[in-house]
Amino acid sequence: MGVLQRFERRIEEMVNRPFARAFKAEVQPVEIASALQRELDDRAAIVARGRTMVPNSFTVALGPHDHDRLSTYAEPLGAELSAMVSEHAQEQHYAFLGPVTVEFERDEELETGRFRVRSAAAAGAVPAQTQTGPPVSAGRGGAPWLEVGSTTYALRSPLTRVGRGTDSDLRIDDPGISRNHAEIRHQGGDVVIVDLGSTNGVVIDDERVEEARLRDGTRIVLGSTTVVFHAGGR
Repeated sequence: MGVLQRFERRIEEMVNRPFARAFKAEVQPVEIASALQRELDDRAAIVARGRTMVPNSFTVALGPHDHDRLSTYAEPLGAELSAMVSEHAQEQHYAFLGPVTVEFERDEELETGRFRVRSAAAAGAVPAQTQTGPPVSAGRGGAPWLEVGSTTYALRSPLTRVGRGTDSDLRIDDPGISRNHAEIRHQGGDVVIVDLGSTNGVVIDDERVEEARLRDGTRIVLGSTTVVFHAGGR
């Protein structure tokens, strides 16, 4: 069974199928899914040997009628479409700059049954062990964790490597971040960040630091990406 067929079956099983029926004679979810697949394939770019990058941020523009009917289902449909995009990327061995998102917007100029797709490659954090899947959620009230946009990463290990390289524990595909940029270490009861000789450094409170203790809410700038540290529960 292909990616689109699996997607369509999941949609049909949602809430005893009212979701699929709501789109009868209007925009069909599988049409959007197919368009997202084509967008991935059309915009795939080989950036290195064995590595093909594709967009990860998608906006689907709908006419007023379709958008109004869709609004009730926007969240679950967006999640299903994101999962479908990730599945297709995994099958085609594509790579993302960050987590996959699919959002919807209203376009007054579009007629019923018509839609447009825009896509972009948006840098973000992707835990190395699940680069094409959903982000690893942090344990609220437990381990300390990092927030990078909509992605969270729990700091459960004594040492976490952050960088652009594929061997990083937390990979952030930002051109301003070095392959091996920094380490976050548990030292006694503290959590510290250590610069690993990166090109653009680690910036906290507008100052470049070689090593710094992290406190709850500390904003860390790596390249053009801001990472927020959360202390978690004790």
